Amino acid sequence: MRSFRTLVERQIQKTRLSGGLQGLKGEGKPLPDATGDAFTDPGVAAGFRMMAEAGVLPEEIRLKKQVADQRAVLAGVTDPEARKREMARLSGLMLRQSIAEEARRKFLKG
Repeated sequence: MRSFRTLVERQIQKTRLSGGLQGLKGEGKPLPDATGDAFTDPGVAAGFRMMAEAGVLPEEIRLKKQVADQRAVLAGVTDPEARKREMARLSGLMLRQSIAEEARRKFLKG
């Protein structure tokens, strides 16, 4: 059965082989304590931190940030036509985020 850990390890290996994990802050030092982190597995938590520092976060996390940013943009738009365009952009980002989340769920189910 595939696991989230396997997915993270594959991303780390792919990035490592392309040289994306060289010269990062903390390279060669022990892993930080993951107490209080969103992930209970320290390896997964460390993997996400490494991926974030290397700029290779999973698509759904990148899209989540874009959705939040687009909501802020939409909040400041008053022109009806511009608002319509920004709402369409938000809708598209939300759809892509949902697709990415569903793809992860299906991957983890095996």
